[in-house]
Amino acid sequence: MPYYPRNLHGYGQHPPNPHWPNDAHIAVQFVLNYEEGGENNILHEGAASQTSSNDTVNTNQHLLKMKSLPKHSTQAGFWRLHRLFTEKKIPITIYAVATTLMHSPSEVVAMQNSGWEIASHGYKWVEHKDMPGNMKREHIKEAIRIHKLATGQQPMGFHTERYSINTFNIINEEGGYEYISDTHDDDLPYWREHSGKPQLIIPYTLDANDMRFATPQGFNSGDQFYTYLKNQFDTLYEEGQKGHPKMMTVGLHCRLIGRPGRISSLVRFIDYIQGHDKVWIPTRLEIAQHWKKMHPYVKPDLVPSQLDRETFVNRFGSIFEHSPWIAERTFDGELAPANDTAHGLHFALRTQFRAASDDERLKVLVAYPNLAGKLAAAKRLTAESTNEHISAGLDLLTDKERETFTDLNGKYTTKFGFPFIIAAKDNTKASILDAFNRRLKNDRESEFETACSQVERIAHLRLEAILPD
Repeated sequence: MPYYPRNLHGYGQHPPNPHWPNDAHIAVQFVLNYEEGGENNILHEGAASQTSSNDTVNTNQHLLKMKSLPKHSTQAGFWRLHRLFTEKKIPITIYAVATTLMHSPSEVVAMQNSGWEIASHGYKWVEHKDMPGNMKREHIKEAIRIHKLATGQQPMGFHTERYSINTFNIINEEGGYEYISDTHDDDLPYWREHSGKPQLIIPYTLDANDMRFATPQGFNSGDQFYTYLKNQFDTLYEEGQKGHPKMMTVGLHCRLIGRPGRISSLVRFIDYIQGHDKVWIPTRLEIAQHWKKMHPYVKPDLVPSQLDRETFVNRFGSIFEHSPWIAERTFDGELAPANDTAHGLHFALRTQFRAASDDERLKVLVAYPNLAGKLAAAKRLTAESTNEHISAGLDLLTDKERETFTDLNGKYTTKFGFPFIIAAKDNTKASILDAFNRRLKNDRESEFETACSQVERIAHLRLEAILPD
């Protein structure tokens, strides 16, 4: 079975209510990336000085100016931000590169004295995408070892610097983390399972992030940064007022927002959100702890995309009446996490039904029983059809009603060559009889398509009974 591993569905149309403390409409979380002292530098066994996410472009040499830019972060930028957040009484999360911590003893003490969360930001500020798996694992282990030496504690959160496709799996396997933030794919935390082990994900941000001061499509001034943050906050706050609270993360770097010409935009934004009620400003660890309390991991009973072929066909082969070949073709096609819901799996099954020839689809129609027919009277319907008959009261027909259904079934089958099909759960006896008389006036081509659409509707209702939306 071709498997598409990306989950493009997520929470879909109905995200959970996080129930933030004090019924807050929004949780706003500030992350300060602390990387200076762990950046690419020949002193750190790098080939050259760090150039990305800095106030320079087209420079890749061991230059004094490149070595001095990170120093502004530790000598001035960090302390400017430290004063701001402590004065505003805002707890923040530090994404700390391990080797940076070892070069910044005073800053580490200040972070801990302020009660800030210090999460791991990896071992060094290096590229991981082409790094062999064993080396990635060793880097992660070394990051934790150094982090413990510097802070005295195991980090509870992990956000890898320049992560790769396998980074999450490695961190999850190492274990011991309240959350991982190596994604940017939602406005709420969510659970992800790897090798049977659940892990909470708290997505990070690349848009509400001061790194865009150092990118071509980014912010040219503090006013632009403030406006973007304000617009995002306003949108999410309004969603929260309407009963759909979300989380907003603001990503910061000492070397960028810590500059005097930019920090005023951050001050304005903090003042703005503190002027609103029902705003929760936690650390990421506090978000993780809250989420685990309100939305603990619940292992799903049925995950269609993870089943083997035999189990999949046995479980879903009857969704289209007596037509297991549709489930077989669905499995042999491409399945993904997006197909693990009623809507998603119906889409995949329906696609195979629609792709079939007219002769194959006709065989599916013919497989359905006559409404209130002989099979129903003999109690020989499938379990699904039996429940559908009962839902419309077709198991309690009077003799006259049964005679009417028998007459209409005969006229319909004679004219079209297949039984009358309708989603009984959507109807009553009266509406079914009305549809019978109305659809008998159709030509065969249009009625064939109508019957096929009803088959699809019945399949969807059957899936809704066993899978979440």
